[in-house]
Amino acid sequence: MADRLTREQRSFNMSRIRSSGTAPERRLLELLRSLFPGEEIAERPAMPGRPDFFLPRLGIAFFADGCFWHGCPAHFRMPGSNRSYWEEKIRRNRSRDRAADRALRAMGARPVRVWEHELAKGGAAARKKVRRAAREAEKADPLPGPAPGELP
Repeated sequence: MADRLTREQRSFNMSRIRSSGTAPERRLLELLRSLFPGEEIAERPAMPGRPDFFLPRLGIAFFADGCFWHGCPAHFRMPGSNRSYWEEKIRRNRSRDRAADRALRAMGARPVRVWEHELAKGGAAARKKVRRAAREAEKADPLPGPAPGELP
């Protein structure tokens, strides 16, 4: 399907999309604050992949991944116009996400990626994912590598 906007209109719209402070990030922060009241929650820590949030006590790095930008298997739809650009862009984003997850694990942090759609409609799916990650972090042996939050 061809884009119904002109190239200039599409460019303007795309320039207005923010990279942080998005609605999914705000919903994830609300969820984390409700599940971990009084717990330290670091926002945008200087860690591989720049997680949106980090729980130092549990060593969990949270990402609020947009269904479009990160290629959600359930909701991503490839744009009809400029397809080769978007295929490469989403491929690079996914590759970068995997590399960040590996780097976080190597330094002892646990990456948790929460899809935009999991945060919608009350966020029950996100709540379940976050709780499961917290339970696993609390009962697991420390991951190899430096303490969570420290760079190797």
